[in-house]
Amino acid sequence: MRMVLGLLTLDIVCVVLSFALAAYMRDHLLGPSNWAFVLVVILPTYVVAAANAHAYSAASTQDPFQAIAKSLQAFLFSLGVAIFAAFALKTTYTFPRLVVSLGSAVAIVMLSTGRYLFARHLDQIIGGSPFSVVLLRDGDAPIPTASFSIIMPMDGTFDPESHDPVMYDRLATSLAHADRVIVACRADRRVAWAHALKGANIQGEIFVPELDMLAPLGIASYGNTPTLIIANGPLGLVDRSVKRAFDIVLAGTALLVLLPLFIIVAILIKRDSPGPILFTQTRIGRSNQMFRMKKFRSMYVDGSDGAGHRSTDRDDNRVTRIGRFIRRTSIDELPQILNVLNGDMSIVGPRPHALGSRAADKLFWEVDHRYWHRHAAKPGLTGLAQVRGFRGATIVEADLENRLQADLEYLENWSIWRDLKITFMTFRVLLHRNAF
Repeated sequence: MRMVLGLLTLDIVCVVLSFALAAYMRDHLLGPSNWAFVLVVILPTYVVAAANAHAYSAASTQDPFQAIAKSLQAFLFSLGVAIFAAFALKTTYTFPRLVVSLGSAVAIVMLSTGRYLFARHLDQIIGGSPFSVVLLRDGDAPIPTASFSIIMPMDGTFDPESHDPVMYDRLATSLAHADRVIVACRADRRVAWAHALKGANIQGEIFVPELDMLAPLGIASYGNTPTLIIANGPLGLVDRSVKRAFDIVLAGTALLVLLPLFIIVAILIKRDSPGPILFTQTRIGRSNQMFRMKKFRSMYVDGSDGAGHRSTDRDDNRVTRIGRFIRRTSIDELPQILNVLNGDMSIVGPRPHALGSRAADKLFWEVDHRYWHRHAAKPGLTGLAQVRGFRGATIVEADLENRLQADLEYLENWSIWRDLKITFMTFRVLLHRNAF
């Protein structure tokens, strides 16, 4: 309740302060106005729309960006309702356009900032975690590697195969304040536990260790038979169009803006050492298909490693003088803009790897069997792994595993807003300690 009321209060304060500030500025410049009608329509509409969009649900409060998205969705809807109401009722005097325009802009910023901070510091704001997750352990079943509010052994306490009303009552009493219940049990007991939890009026789940290998994305059905979704197909037509438009606009603009830099770097490369300006290398792209990726040449021609068997060392003698500078500043990656325009790559996605790339003397796909999963989307000029600092040589297996985990997380939670966020965050890591 503290979480919901706290977030609701925050939203109301943000909206009211935004329009009050806008009205104050407008009245100071143009004289007094009657702007109460704006809040009378927007505020209640926003609260209802936000509740309908589940903006105060547990999922929203645990993901800052989902919390922001739900809030802005509700605010834009309420703004549209207010504009329509003003038009229909012909109340343009009580609907000052400057207040609405400026107030809406400020409200979007305040709601986004406020909800982000609220979600990030939820435990500190409300005095502890609002979610109670209980693990019911049946017998000696393995315990999931996670943090639980309480672990309750079921030995002699509750038997799902014994349809005893007293036992069911005891279980209901024990779980009365839980938000989520997870059962760890033997495979032959899962059906019985599923029946027991379906009537418990609580979010019930069963721990299935085998799913860790399958890594399912969801549940579907074919005919009357349920199935596990273990891989998504391509993005829908609209999402693909939005992502491709984003790539073309950003890559085309970047190419025009950076053209003078391209020319300067090309001249410096030719003056520094003999050989071509661009270095092309076969990399693994979408659907595990290979393509030729472009980079500014940063090594001497006789030291270039086309297969990528050897990672670049910090003081690698294969790197030219200008090569050290363009690698340290990530300028060597800029020709991949041409790959983006050609459709081989995207602005954001898992970084493409060379065929011979290794971690701890193992090929990447020998380190983790999930490696091939990352190729379900176009490789990117930048990616979630890069903005988290996972770049440079892969000396130990963890160097690859960290990147792989970030890539898979990106694939499972794609949105154009996340692409924008990663793009902006990339500027923070252009100069990185592992860029050499």
